[in-house]
Amino acid sequence: MSNITAEVPALANRVESQDWERLWTELDQRGFALTDPILDPGECRELAGLFDGDGFRSTIDMARHRFGDGRYRYFAHPLPELVQAARTAFYARLAPIANAWSERLTGDTPRFPDTHDELLERCRAAGQERPTPLLLRYRPGDWNALHQDLYGEVYFPFQVLTVLSDPERDYAGGEFVLLEQRPRAQSRAHVMRPPQGAFVIFPTRERPNAGKSGYHRVALRHGVSTVSAGERVALGVIFHDAT
Repeated sequence: MSNITAEVPALANRVESQDWERLWTELDQRGFALTDPILDPGECRELAGLFDGDGFRSTIDMARHRFGDGRYRYFAHPLPELVQAARTAFYARLAPIANAWSERLTGDTPRFPDTHDELLERCRAAGQERPTPLLLRYRPGDWNALHQDLYGEVYFPFQVLTVLSDPERDYAGGEFVLLEQRPRAQSRAHVMRPPQGAFVIFPTRERPNAGKSGYHRVALRHGVSTVSAGERVALGVIFHDAT
């Protein structure tokens, strides 16, 4: 844990130093974006190693709830410092994009506060006090059904995910799947195999899409294809808390 703690300022700097102009453009044009690797292999291994330890508020068996197969665990407060640093740093960069999207869809500007602490204050006022960042572990035959991570009245329109396992060595299959449910058209799937430690930024619920008469809403769901070999551990960072 001490190594993770020592890397907290470095992680915030790595998030800040990403090409946010490119990421914003990719989010606008296709609804998702992929950062350069932010976590190094050692940090990935340390975070993945937390899965069988303490520090979690709940553990979900996906098959029991018909969510797929595999397990995921929600962190308890206080979050590991590296996870908290990622949550804070990404939020600061994503809030302006969230407000731009909100203006296109609803005319509300600004809708989301500048800091993550202010968003959590809104969550608490709505009775949403349980932390939502989580670790997910998949083994051969495991998968995750398409879904949205909405936990109450207050939600932030983006979330981020990084695969802590090495896709070139640790597992096969297990692609990240993002499905667009386009109005009056067939659905469109995006399938990604992100490098270890890189973060996928994607919508929690929907995105604005430019049409002939202005912007309209495109709903999205995400999941994971079946792992065919090895073990895939991922970190999901959701910015709003749960009821």
